[in-house]
Amino acid sequence: MSEMIYLDHAATTRTLPEVLEAMEPYQDIYYGNPSTIYEFGEKSREAIERARQIIARTIHARPEEIFFTSGGTESDNWALKEAVQLHKSRNGRRRAHILTTPIEHHAILNSCKELAQSDCDVSELKVDGSGRVILKDAEQAVMEHENVCLLSVMYANNEIGTIEPIDELGRMARKRNLIFHTDAVQAYGHLPIHVQRDHIDMLSASAHKFGGPKGVGFLYIRKEINLPAFVHGGAQESNRRAGTENVPGIVGMGKAAELAHRRMRMESSRIRYLRDYLSHRILQEIPDVIMTGNRKFRLSNNASFCFRGITGEAAAILLDTQGICVSSGSACSTGSLEDSHVLVAIGLDSEWAQGAVRITLGAENTKEQMDYTVEKLKMVVADMRGTAA
Repeated sequence: MSEMIYLDHAATTRTLPEVLEAMEPYQDIYYGNPSTIYEFGEKSREAIERARQIIARTIHARPEEIFFTSGGTESDNWALKEAVQLHKSRNGRRRAHILTTPIEHHAILNSCKELAQSDCDVSELKVDGSGRVILKDAEQAVMEHENVCLLSVMYANNEIGTIEPIDELGRMARKRNLIFHTDAVQAYGHLPIHVQRDHIDMLSASAHKFGGPKGVGFLYIRKEINLPAFVHGGAQESNRRAGTENVPGIVGMGKAAELAHRRMRMESSRIRYLRDYLSHRILQEIPDVIMTGNRKFRLSNNASFCFRGITGEAAAILLDTQGICVSSGSACSTGSLEDSHVLVAIGLDSEWAQGAVRITLGAENTKEQMDYTVEKLKMVVADMRGTAA
């Protein structure tokens, strides 16, 4: 094939043409500062509020519960660090306790690591071999640990695509009077989300995962959760997140959110068909391979595999020479010599974990591309194993 085949949509997506068109006027026509009092600045402020309303509707929230950030990492940091501060302010500075999982994004894990160095305890819930939280163990952990203030579980995993039992975790957290946060960076724009029904108190998302621009995201904070400010300065974002707003980025994210949710059902069905077709061929035609993640509760675009006898990073480099872009795991950990923390958590040994290849599909992928990818993957794996004919 002459064109590049992009199969790493979990890392980032192409900014949609409609999104770029929506953003453009706020780059060079309506460039006024949204915090000013004159009409020129009001154009920017009105655009921000329209985007806030769009995003709120997509998750069944109130507009005043949506706070714009620089992306999922900032949103995750804000949620965790200020939830701990909120607990301390309400409980006489008593030591806080966070419950999370061992398969979270590094934005969560490293925030927890930093918090644990001060006066916060962190416990990781058990997951099964497909990466799903074991609810019985989660309930037991809540009862066993004192001063638990926050439960943070990602909506869907960025490496293996497993979707967590968010509704059940949300009910458990509400019953135990815990704040429930979910990193929905991989899920938002790809799955229907209802924060009220699922008792979600805070939710993180990032625009570039669903056809929006890079460098912008949001944090949903339920109105009843009086989370402290994260960035101090001006009065932007209801005094919660200071700094002049990224107006073009916010406008673009609002447009991308609108398009993603309008097309979600049809696009998910099409991509799931391609994913299943690709997966079936790989599992049938390449020996010594396993598919990681949950088969039933899984993002429709995610196909993650482990191949025995190869290294996933080398396979990704060789596929790149054939015009195919895939990942050896999370884009945030590419280049690391260590086994994926996600694959270790679900019980895979190094022989399998080192051979991880993540394929994530998007709107532009076709069945012809899936066939080409399988053929080139077969060739690469055989060459690396020394079994090529």
